[in-house]
Amino acid sequence: MNIFSKIADRKITEAMMNGEFDNLSGKGKRLELEDETWIPEDLRITYRLLRNAGYVPPEIELRNEIISLKNLLDTLDDDKERLKKMRELNYRIMKLNLSRKKPLILEDFPLYEERVVEKFVSQKNS
Repeated sequence: MNIFSKIADRKITEAMMNGEFDNLSGKGKRLELEDETWIPEDLRITYRLLRNAGYVPPEIELRNEIISLKNLLDTLDDDKERLKKMRELNYRIMKLNLSRKKPLILEDFPLYEERVVEKFVSQKNS
């Protein structure tokens, strides 16, 4: 989490504790999450059609598969099956990293973040 997210999170927590959100209009009502104001008007129908057809961009689909595999690993007891799923997870993470046009955000994968940090620290000390 970057510094601005931490500051915002702290401010929101303080406001909640002070009861500043208690009397908001719409409290307890469902949020309308299909706000399309950020989509150019000429593309809105296309986005709506793709969403209604169940289309998910490949990067998001792959990221969801990675999260599912991580959750599955926590439930496996068989070492052979666990190793197989770990290899599959590593392959999917590599595939996701190669498909990205932006750098990998290690915070999304804390298990690997620790390993990478340890690797850099050990190489620096060598």
